[in-house]
Amino acid sequence: MIPLIFDIKRYAINDGPGIRITIFLKGCPLSCKWCHNPESQSPEVQKFYTASKCIGAKDCIEICPNDALTLTPEGITTDFEACNLCGKCAEACPTKAIEMSGANYDVKELLKIIERERVLFDQSGGGLTVSGGEPLMFPEFLIELLDACGEKNIHRTVDTSGFADTRVLLEVAKRTDLFLYDLKLMDSEKHKKWMGVSNQLILKNLKSLAETGANINIRIPLIKNLNADEKELTEMARFIAELPSNRPGLETASPGKKTAVNFLPYHNIAANKYNKLGSKYNEFEMAEPSQEEQNMAISIFKEFGIEVEIGG
Repeated sequence: MIPLIFDIKRYAINDGPGIRITIFLKGCPLSCKWCHNPESQSPEVQKFYTASKCIGAKDCIEICPNDALTLTPEGITTDFEACNLCGKCAEACPTKAIEMSGANYDVKELLKIIERERVLFDQSGGGLTVSGGEPLMFPEFLIELLDACGEKNIHRTVDTSGFADTRVLLEVAKRTDLFLYDLKLMDSEKHKKWMGVSNQLILKNLKSLAETGANINIRIPLIKNLNADEKELTEMARFIAELPSNRPGLETASPGKKTAVNFLPYHNIAANKYNKLGSKYNEFEMAEPSQEEQNMAISIFKEFGIEVEIGG
């Protein structure tokens, strides 16, 4: 299956070492309540509408082959039963109030785009990051892309939730220089509530990946009323401390390489994206962690011998 691409971010500095190009694949098996890229969850093409950009030009209405658009006092509305997401309205819109999320690229096209950034990679120690969505949903495409970049000696990072077939993960690991691995909760039932799936496979895969000696950077979204409490943080720190890469004297494929950990404090800046997709952002009980809670998280992880950074 060939995935759609919903964004290509150049000059990315938070998706791995150096200056990078990050390619975002569309489609994810998780449905995290706080997802900052809601357009990443569906593998299908979607339409964004930004009412504040709309000037009422009606070009979109005139070009629509299915009469799916109407101009109202609130702006353009779409009848999604009639709309076939052809994208002609987005092409016609003079202010880009309508945009389509999801485009087709093959590996050869992406490689040409990636190689244009080669000078920045060489100067900064950067490279390619494949994110999403969930890149491991598309193993054949992902492996082809990673292999192509490997042949060009381009550093390869994969950003993953870890929710994938273990065999796929380990095959991808053979072609990946760094994993950005999301770890959100230790409590399985809470994980189902907030992400839509159990965390058992995610935890199993993290252990399996660590056993290979893979270079792993664990990233933890720190969210008040979700995981920013002493019990959850302690269980998480204990689990990470017991990974093969963090246990002195335990033989791995790459001994002495400790797992890096970053806390990513929650914020609700994605609310606007949900509005553009025609849905509402519901924070539930989620809130930004206080400075005191962030300090507590750092302290707990230090007790287990794990150095952490905020952000990244």
